[in-house]
Amino acid sequence: MKKFLSLVLALLMTLGCFSALAEEIPYYKVTSDLYEFYPLDDKTITLEIYSQLANYNGLQTGWSATLLKDLFNVEVVIIPDQDGTYETRMADGNLGDIVVWGANGEDYKQAVKKDMLLDWDEDDMGATYAPYIFANYGDALNTNRVVSENNDTLYGFGMDVALQEGAHKSFMYSWDLRWDLYSQLGYPEIKNLDDLIEVFKKMKEICPTDENGNETYAASLWPDWDGNMVMYVKALATAYYGYDELGFGLYDPNTGDFYDALMDNGPYIEMLKFFNKLYRADLLDPNSMTQTYDQMGEKVKNGGVFWGIFNYASSMTYNTTKHLDEGKMMYARVPDEANPIVYGMSTLGGSRIWSVGNYTAYPELCLAILDFLATPEGSMTMWYGPRGLTWDYNEQGGMYFTELGLLTSADSKTDLNGVEWTSPYTGKTYTLSGTFNDGCLQANNTTLARDMINPDGKLGEAFNKDTWVSVQTAVSYPIQQDWRDWSGVSLVDQYFEKVNKYTVMPDLPYSESLKSDELKVKWDQCAKAITTNSWLAIYARNDGEFNFHVMNMKNQCKGYGWQDCLNWSLGEAAIKWQLQQEQEAMKAN
Repeated sequence: MKKFLSLVLALLMTLGCFSALAEEIPYYKVTSDLYEFYPLDDKTITLEIYSQLANYNGLQTGWSATLLKDLFNVEVVIIPDQDGTYETRMADGNLGDIVVWGANGEDYKQAVKKDMLLDWDEDDMGATYAPYIFANYGDALNTNRVVSENNDTLYGFGMDVALQEGAHKSFMYSWDLRWDLYSQLGYPEIKNLDDLIEVFKKMKEICPTDENGNETYAASLWPDWDGNMVMYVKALATAYYGYDELGFGLYDPNTGDFYDALMDNGPYIEMLKFFNKLYRADLLDPNSMTQTYDQMGEKVKNGGVFWGIFNYASSMTYNTTKHLDEGKMMYARVPDEANPIVYGMSTLGGSRIWSVGNYTAYPELCLAILDFLATPEGSMTMWYGPRGLTWDYNEQGGMYFTELGLLTSADSKTDLNGVEWTSPYTGKTYTLSGTFNDGCLQANNTTLARDMINPDGKLGEAFNKDTWVSVQTAVSYPIQQDWRDWSGVSLVDQYFEKVNKYTVMPDLPYSESLKSDELKVKWDQCAKAITTNSWLAIYARNDGEFNFHVMNMKNQCKGYGWQDCLNWSLGEAAIKWQLQQEQEAMKAN
């Protein structure tokens, strides 16, 4: 590790990465008069962030808690969207100070309808205390006015905003495979999912146990994120066919076709069969139905999982410096016949909305915090940690990781206990605690799109670290070079572009239509029937048992009112397709 760091640091210093000229790109400054309302030397203010995307419950800790205290004299309590949380907070008349929405559909629109969210235009509050957002997020703000359906009133903005138009984001569905094992097998052909299963069998033969002596598996799933369907099942259809989740099924952005979850031989049932095949071949983690996302992640990190379709749950977890130094790596190997989805990047913003509760006692403060998070520096901070501590700009205006940042970037569990940070904002010095991951803001949403060009930088680099000159010229490992030799490219995105088989799901000003109370009851019953029976089908011991659970799923949904749910989903697919046609017509003109 010391040898690796010394080589990288020597290279960075050769590039001038530690030059004092980095100050030419100024640090963020808080809105000038905010401290007149909320002085830094007053008692610390506690804010509640109700986030439908959070996986954490309680007081925010770690480095981001320290940074928010330093910049805004606040501490934040994260409130996740557990069973009944939304209904309870709506009934109490107070969603929270900052409110993060998982989607701009039913829940969000009900909050708008019941006046639960702050109007950012009232008294010019947004323009005054969120000046960066109002100067740079114009299209995203206008999108919010449209989807809110409330007389053009502004309540926030969606995630992943691009400040300039781009083709698409990076590939999240990266099809990561244990490359060291694949290399040992001689890079066998993987045309389709059947070939993939055969490769998994051979991998288990040469690697039957993980680093702790536990049995290995091809895949390890988790139920935490199940919704209308089992998340990983519908996601595999997205990764293989390029169909995007919509209601109770999957939407094809190329044709506007909709494939419902109960369709005979449809993509959802097909992927159910795939995971059942894995289970019957002893290649699926038997704890998949009961474990948490974090428990799955530990298994990946310990080398107990060979494959994953999401980069964040596979390569980004497994590829620590320790594993790379040992010649082990997970990296992209998409089946030849697969056509994964990649999401469009635009100035409109996505469906996961940042907003402010209408009954907060601190609206100016909430807006100022969101404004910081919406800046390039704030976005970089959410992804990579505090500027100056884990990353900064070199004299060429390029982004680079510090010595500590190299560690935290490679392993989010890096221990920061005892690390001192001197704030560039106030000059105060703090002693940090916890791991880097503990300190990441647990609201779990983004502001700017990670794959857009950083407007603060000078080298045309995107926020995505893979595009940084300093990263691309850093020391690489033999296992990384092995993948590059096989693929003929240097990065995952370049690999997918070279394969040239993928579907772009364009960013659209779309939000789900409201459901009637009667439909919501039918919907919840059908969702429960689909997820429950899907898991039972995955764990079926033979074809007969699998078919039995699928039939139960269909019969139960039919009794609950499936046709009404299907009609709603088909209507939404038609709306999306019309929006796509209108957007393409506008581009053509």
